[in-house]
Amino acid sequence: MTTKPAKDFPPRSLKIVNRVIVGLHRLGLALPMPTLTVRGRKSGKPRSTPVVPYKVDGRRYVVGSDSGADWVRNARAAGEGVLTRGRRGERVRLVSLPEAERGAILREFPVKVPNGVAMFVKTGIVEDASPDAFEAAAPRCAVFRIEPLD
Repeated sequence: MTTKPAKDFPPRSLKIVNRVIVGLHRLGLALPMPTLTVRGRKSGKPRSTPVVPYKVDGRRYVVGSDSGADWVRNARAAGEGVLTRGRRGERVRLVSLPEAERGAILREFPVKVPNGVAMFVKTGIVEDASPDAFEAAAPRCAVFRIEPLD
């Protein structure tokens, strides 16, 4: 069964929380959740959003729960960005995975990022917190492999 995002996706509070996290990083606070900054595809200006990278088989990945989100479209267009935690930044290449490869990476999300599962369930991206439900969301989610540029 295919689930569709809830009508209030993304949650209204997400934009506010994201701005607070980005602002704290700009102040130099090293939070557990880094920000990803990529060049805007239309404006060319840097755009930042909090992300939760996780490792699968020694490689880092980040998931966009909405493949049409602005940050996802910007990341695809730019192909690179900067992962920042506090005052430390790392230049990275962002490789957008094809749908056929996303499922295996998404299966690991509920195990590797248990704190992120509730948002996926609440907003209807997945039916439940099982690896199978996350794998089934591959057509709707964006997955990027993060590779160092420096």
